[in-house]
Amino acid sequence: MDQFDVIIAGCGPTGATLAAELRLHDVRVLVLEKETEPVSFVRIVSLHVRSLELMAMRGLLDRLLEHGRRRPLGGIFAGIPTPAPQGLDTAYAYLLGIPQPVIENLLEEHATALGAEVRRGCAVVGVEQDDEGVTVELSDGEQLRSRYLVGCDGAHSTVRRLLGVGFPGEPSRSDTLMGEMRVGVPQEEISATVADVRETHQRFWLRPSGEGYYSVVVPATGVSDRAEPPTLEDFRQQLRTVAGTDFGVHSPRWTSRFGDATRLAERYRVGRVLLAGDAAHIHPPAGGQGLNLGVQDAFNLGWKLAAQIRGWAPEILVDSYHAERHPVAANVLENTRAQMELSSTEPGPQAVRRLLTELMAFDDVNRYLVERITATDIRYDFGEAPDLVGRRLPDIDVDQGHLYGVLHRGRALLLDRTEHLTVGGWSDRVDYLADPAAALDVPSALLRPDGYVAWVGDDQRDLDEHLSRWFGRPAR
Repeated sequence: MDQFDVIIAGCGPTGATLAAELRLHDVRVLVLEKETEPVSFVRIVSLHVRSLELMAMRGLLDRLLEHGRRRPLGGIFAGIPTPAPQGLDTAYAYLLGIPQPVIENLLEEHATALGAEVRRGCAVVGVEQDDEGVTVELSDGEQLRSRYLVGCDGAHSTVRRLLGVGFPGEPSRSDTLMGEMRVGVPQEEISATVADVRETHQRFWLRPSGEGYYSVVVPATGVSDRAEPPTLEDFRQQLRTVAGTDFGVHSPRWTSRFGDATRLAERYRVGRVLLAGDAAHIHPPAGGQGLNLGVQDAFNLGWKLAAQIRGWAPEILVDSYHAERHPVAANVLENTRAQMELSSTEPGPQAVRRLLTELMAFDDVNRYLVERITATDIRYDFGEAPDLVGRRLPDIDVDQGHLYGVLHRGRALLLDRTEHLTVGGWSDRVDYLADPAAALDVPSALLRPDGYVAWVGDDQRDLDEHLSRWFGRPAR
């Protein structure tokens, strides 16, 4: 029976990102994907600021920029047309629209280039764990063995079901049709009609998506069969109902239907099995946060699980994955619930929407909501500490160029402006950069591999305590 360090169920963006993060630490990884071929339909997804920062940390951003289109950050909360606040604390103050197959292929290629093994057409049907590891059974009867298993297998996660982890929340109440197709009327007519309809229907748009196709979104009221993909006639009927015209839509490239189900796994870890991405949380696509939330799960978990496998992880390190990421997902679920309420055509939600539109004219309100959606507001609870601790560090200027350029190896970093500190016996897992001119408001900062600040200060003894807390005992 094959023995791996980690088996990952699901090779979507979350699974592929996690595989790459583990391979940076020489963890033997197998990714199992039940689909025989990568996703083919060309849905455009958006990478938010924090995800762009993480991609820059691993040297992937330039490749993504070649295939994506930058869009302004304005209007991302409930589609309220407010420009992005000025002076956001990031070098990547934009959205990157990118075709889903492109980002999935790039992330999978990155993982396999680092040495991850991907097997397609392999569906997980059984999971058993003991004190030494996990046995994974596949649909063809084959059994595989690993030290850990991570379910990145989507909203209908088999791994989560086999674990018996609760997935409380609300079922879908309001479905929406989404697809890409060609149109038969001029752009000017589309723009005028869409602007008029969106005065009252926020879950409606037609936008150019490239190559002569339009992204079409329209409420699915009256289209009752959830088991089958919606047809072109379904789109025509709904467009006529909502907009008074079907815009001559034809030649669909793909069609789908999504709901507003909102659920959060009760636990992200059961022994040697963990959950990430949509297997751990689902929510409406308001604000485009889903893919980003999953990828950020993977960056949080990867180095921690690798540390456990390499044998230097402090006792509670892997458990901190749930402690840190579960509240983040809960906050995302809350803001998507709010955004969906604001998309209602009922008089009450419409009144709240008008009021919030006025409030977003205040910079503090606008900034708060944009930072919430883009995940740049996260502060993990590391106990009583200076405000910077637990927060991400932006891509500041350092002597070697930019901070993120020295984080490609997925290791922790001590950025030392004093030039008097040392990482000592932790040098096998923590890099050191002395730079008195670094654009940093504290004497020195210890960064975790996911870019969050674990400590600030100038005292060696205090630093050593925090190195032990996060990175275990020093090597002899």
